[in-house]
Amino acid sequence: MAGSNFVDYVKIFARSGHGGAGSAHFRREKFVAFGGPDGGDGGKGGSIILQGESQYWTLIHLKYQRHQFAEDGECGSGARSSGKDAKDIVIPVPLGTVAKQVFTDEETGETYTEVVGEVTEQGEQLVLLKGGRGGLGNWHFKTATNQAPRYAQPGEEGAEGTFILELKVLADVGLVGFPNAGKSTLLSVVSAAKPKIANYAFTTLEPNLGIVEARDHKSFVMADIPGIIEGAHEGKGIGTRFLRHIERNSVLLFMIPADSDDIQKDYDILLGELTQYNPELLDKQRLLAITKCDMIDEELEEQMRPLLPKDIPAIFISSVSGYHITELKDMLWKALHE
Repeated sequence: MAGSNFVDYVKIFARSGHGGAGSAHFRREKFVAFGGPDGGDGGKGGSIILQGESQYWTLIHLKYQRHQFAEDGECGSGARSSGKDAKDIVIPVPLGTVAKQVFTDEETGETYTEVVGEVTEQGEQLVLLKGGRGGLGNWHFKTATNQAPRYAQPGEEGAEGTFILELKVLADVGLVGFPNAGKSTLLSVVSAAKPKIANYAFTTLEPNLGIVEARDHKSFVMADIPGIIEGAHEGKGIGTRFLRHIERNSVLLFMIPADSDDIQKDYDILLGELTQYNPELLDKQRLLAITKCDMIDEELEEQMRPLLPKDIPAIFISSVSGYHITELKDMLWKALHE
């Protein structure tokens, strides 16, 4: 992955700001011998906030900004002047970003994570760490029995923590297949996306998104995801790095080339990898495209039909010749809206 601009996992350390201290001040004016308490409140410390930004597609901007520290609020002063609130640090992230906080078990020393939340919409904010509240000035504590309180609240301390940010690409249709199954070629034909295409394994090292035009000016988003190999759920090949992106897709389009030695076996391997990574993936709508059908004739296509998996709608296509591409788009649109 060296030199890639696509980063879908980053660990950051963040600290929110302390609240400013309240002031224990008394009025001092000419001709006023005993001015009352007039200490102002402290300002709020800065919070650490994630914000969804639809023009961001990667977390690469955080790769070199792994420390995010907010400033402290200002202290209060006399004449009931409140200290200024510190600015929040608002971190733009792509839609589909999941934030997890890292904790360490004090007894065992083992680390574990807890999901803080996820950002899926433009402008949506997720607070990772709240800034400390400012302390109250001494004028708040004046009572009938204590006319001159010398006490003012200290500011509340900020918080700190380590967070993992993971991007799960948001797309309607995810392409699932072995390396070199024709996924990138299909995406380049049905959308304006320009993924790298070559006749060797792992040309695609990062997810590519394309907007597919359907009938009547409707459209949906398709994601070309790096090819699966057997053992991917254990991290082989590109492994689980890409499998997380499939979790967000509504429909999974399995792609197996027409020159496969055993289509059923290939389908079972792909399905097995998804199941072992996350069994819930089997709840998604699934379609099967037999690709590269410009290499076979209609007679061979008819002979292959009985050998296809029985539990999934299938279609023969060729991205090169355009064979059945419109029908495939119709099938995908229907699956998305069933």
